[in-house]
Amino acid sequence: MQHPPHQSLQVAAIALPKPRVSSREEDGPWHAEAVCRRDEAGLFFAPSKEPTAARLSREEAAKRVCARCPVMVACREHALLQPEPYGVWGGLTAAERRVVLARMRRRAAELRQSPGAGPIAAAG
Repeated sequence: MQHPPHQSLQVAAIALPKPRVSSREEDGPWHAEAVCRRDEAGLFFAPSKEPTAARLSREEAAKRVCARCPVMVACREHALLQPEPYGVWGGLTAAERRVVLARMRRRAAELRQSPGAGPIAAAG
């Protein structure tokens, strides 16, 4: 499974995902180290009309591969920044990434609305 390059994710600063990278930038170094490059993409992406039990089993197997991957964090950051709409990336399913992104947006909105939201308030 080939992946686009990693971009640094700054959770406190991100309100919305950044735009997709161009194809020239997709030759970045992190994906070359991804463990999933040695596995079949079918483990990370759902076939059409996959039964729920099979999907859950496949996603857990994909997450086990991610758990031993040296670039799991970079992969997860990429999937959140793009955002990748399908598959398991960085140990998170598409649904789990949507939850993370919603929380990040909510937190960013709270920080913008908070009158005394300096660095100390933002850390708490």
